[in-house]
Amino acid sequence: MSRFVRASKYRHVFGHSAKKEHGYDNVKISSSAWDTNLVSASARYISVNWNASGGGAFAILPLPSPFAPVPNFPYKLPDVIPLARSHTAPVLDTDWSPHNDSIVASAGEDGKVLIWKVESSAFEDWGQDHWVPQDFDPVARIDVSPRKIGQVLFHPTASNVLASASGEHTIKLWDLADTDRPRSVLTGHGDTIQSLAFNTTGTLMATTCRDRKLRLFDPRAGGDPIRVAEAHGGIKGARVVWMGDSDKIATTGFTKRSDRELSIWETGGLASIQKTTIDQSAGVMMPFWSDNGILFLAGKGDGNIRYFEYESDLFPLAEHKSIDPQRGMCFLPRRALNVSECEIARAYKVSGTSVEPIAFIVPRKADSFQSDIYPAAASSEPTLSASEFFAGKTATVKLVSLENGAVFNGAQSTFTPAPAPAPAPAAFSPPPSVAKATSMPTPAPYTPVVLRSENTNSDILLTCVTQQEKTTGLEAEVDRLNGELRAAREKIRNMELQVEGLKANARKAAQALMEG
Repeated sequence: MSRFVRASKYRHVFGHSAKKEHGYDNVKISSSAWDTNLVSASARYISVNWNASGGGAFAILPLPSPFAPVPNFPYKLPDVIPLARSHTAPVLDTDWSPHNDSIVASAGEDGKVLIWKVESSAFEDWGQDHWVPQDFDPVARIDVSPRKIGQVLFHPTASNVLASASGEHTIKLWDLADTDRPRSVLTGHGDTIQSLAFNTTGTLMATTCRDRKLRLFDPRAGGDPIRVAEAHGGIKGARVVWMGDSDKIATTGFTKRSDRELSIWETGGLASIQKTTIDQSAGVMMPFWSDNGILFLAGKGDGNIRYFEYESDLFPLAEHKSIDPQRGMCFLPRRALNVSECEIARAYKVSGTSVEPIAFIVPRKADSFQSDIYPAAASSEPTLSASEFFAGKTATVKLVSLENGAVFNGAQSTFTPAPAPAPAPAAFSPPPSVAKATSMPTPAPYTPVVLRSENTNSDILLTCVTQQEKTTGLEAEVDRLNGELRAAREKIRNMELQVEGLKANARKAAQALMEG
């Protein structure tokens, strides 16, 4: 065995399971066979697909913490609680807006997407004497399809933009301010869509499908994908997740021999650059990416959660092990983490009749903020409106410092997507005077975004250039200097870690020579 250990500040990350009273019990999880995570979280609430009679429903609950119980709230839920009940068939998926922690979208087998806004007053006097539960009411309803809607996903940078995947094997993008018609329709899937993911700017979307193919779309251009590749050999559930602001994505699936498999893809040509066989279990693996550079894998029916660090290659870190198998899982937005506990990620695990928070912690003795383990997180502030996004404008996600809450513009990816093979674009802005129609008119042409990288003094300055907007003047200079400063600090931290690793290896080598 090698005496030399790879230097990593996340090498000793461990999963801290919450006490029973810090989570929720008596949770009636949906019995639907649809492959979904069953749970979703914002910085304030969680939603859980519920087993309800007479239609579809999901529960909305205050966000539990692994470090303390929810104030003035029972951990063992009453048998009857307020639910979001307006679907007429089982709820299959929910997703919280990244720009408003009180807004959640739900998708159901009834072919509808509903939008809900949660008021904090809804949780007053829970379980008290004479308390009468009152169900939540949706604020908007979208008739998406005559067939079931399997997934919903909010856009990462544009406010009020939502994607929905239907049993018609299409994905539709909606402006929630005008839901009469979809603004874009993505086609080309040959079977059931199993998962979808935006890149950090929302200019690209990756999907997995039961036809065993991985597809890459320009979501505003609509139509067929710009890239298609053979993914995993098995037809069982495949998932996809974008690996931060890089040009790489990760997929999980099954081989033809039913082995569970993890693949890393380079999105420029949609080529697989790494494949790893995990094991031979039967449960679908749910992948989750943290901007610390850590990829989490949670298999349905497993009691463990694997996690890996990615730096040009996958390096296994450890496993969080439990005797309770998980049915579903989600991760908390990083801006809501408890930095005083050195928590770098938090999962919410659905198991049996419970929802359990799990904190992933870097063991540190220092009481001060640990800047080296906390890169800036995605902010709750949108950078674009829906109309700007569908008009072709592009902007990076706004970032927030986890140390002081300061919000600033993020860096852009260097990835340049190849132009689409010119399908008829489907994004358009219907004038108010146009009535509903069964077919969509031909939209104004959309010009795909061009991404460009510049090299200045060996530091990469990433610039997003569009035909509609060019950053000029003092604001651009300030952003450039801030980006160079952040990159320089990151290089210094990485060099310090490398030096520490070299010193540790030198000490071990010297000791081994002396012992020999």
